[in-house]
Amino acid sequence: MIEKVVATAREAVADIADGASISVGGFGLCGIPVALIEALHEKGTRELETISNNCGVDDWGLGILLADGRIRRTISSYVGENQEFARQFLAGELEVELTPQGTLAERMRAGGAGIPAFYTPAGVGTQVSEGGLPRRYNPDGSIAIASEPKEVRNFDGNDYVMERAITADYSLVHAAKGDRYGNLVYHAAAMNFNPLAAMSGRITIAEVEELVEPGELAAASIHTPGIFVQRVVVVPKGEKRIEKRTVRLEETS
Repeated sequence: MIEKVVATAREAVADIADGASISVGGFGLCGIPVALIEALHEKGTRELETISNNCGVDDWGLGILLADGRIRRTISSYVGENQEFARQFLAGELEVELTPQGTLAERMRAGGAGIPAFYTPAGVGTQVSEGGLPRRYNPDGSIAIASEPKEVRNFDGNDYVMERAITADYSLVHAAKGDRYGNLVYHAAAMNFNPLAAMSGRITIAEVEELVEPGELAAASIHTPGIFVQRVVVVPKGEKRIEKRTVRLEETS
């Protein structure tokens, strides 16, 4: 069936079971599929493995799942804005696979492209390739799980580390526009991880701010083709948060 629109975010995530792996779009507070995350939180799904650039902030995005102990493991490249993330990791409550940002992006893209692994110079000569990075701590602060060494090969005189692709059970993404066939268009910086997340899920669920009819999106403007998307749900334009608000002091004469 080509028609991919579902009525509500709750219906869209209804079959995401405990223990599922979920690739989530967004970068910082930009382009996060907030409605889908909130629906998943309301559903009560637990023991999740998330793949995302970051894990939200304490009260926004994936942070609301994290705060309720719904996330068992996460693959991320940045954790600096979420105090609860840091607390859970250091207390041994959360397993974390830290991955260089570009490597994470390519692992997600490779999963969608059907490429099982690839070689990259990022991380060569560090614990990323040599192993030993803490992934989970014991409550006493000792390391319970550490990363394993990765294969390193030399090509044309340079070393490269092998990284495995990521394919998640589900992907949750946010787009500015979408049509009934699942073709998506993102706005500005929301392009950062949403297209990659959309590729990497076996079942991709897109929340869109505006639904248009097939043919209304110019082919050259489509960022994610509908072949990667299984469900589309329309959500109202919600709050657009600013990660770090900076203002200039008013000048006085």
